[in-house]
Amino acid sequence: MVRVRSDDQIADSKVKVRIRLDYKVETKPSKFFGSKNIEGLAEDLREQKVALLRNVPIQGIQIEEIDMSSEVYVVKDDNSGNLVAYAPVLIIVNADSIDDLSRFIVVDEFRKIEILEPEEVYYSRLDLERFLFKTSQEIRQYKSEWERRASQR
Repeated sequence: MVRVRSDDQIADSKVKVRIRLDYKVETKPSKFFGSKNIEGLAEDLREQKVALLRNVPIQGIQIEEIDMSSEVYVVKDDNSGNLVAYAPVLIIVNADSIDDLSRFIVVDEFRKIEILEPEEVYYSRLDLERFLFKTSQEIRQYKSEWERRASQR
């Protein structure tokens, strides 16, 4: 729970946020004739990731709404010169604490977060230390997973 100040009283409250994640698919020279277009691949990836969000519980997080209605967009990567498609997803979640949101903000897909409720949050020094520690753990775990996948290729 986060602490909110109301009429000189401090009470506990959940945090309601809207998170935007953009799932990325990059083109590679294809040897297969008639392979699926990049927008279709991005939509497929988005559906797979959203299925995980819907079906795998995350401690401290309650998913209220998932919006996949945003159009897939395609841009040219400046470094590789390849086309890259992004499939956006907007997720509204209720979190027991701000710490629980760190798993969403450390991933490459993270684009934006908007705090819907509460309007103001009171954070003590200890709360802030706990948040920074949790975020650091999430970054290390994400980096370790990324390195493990890269070494398997």
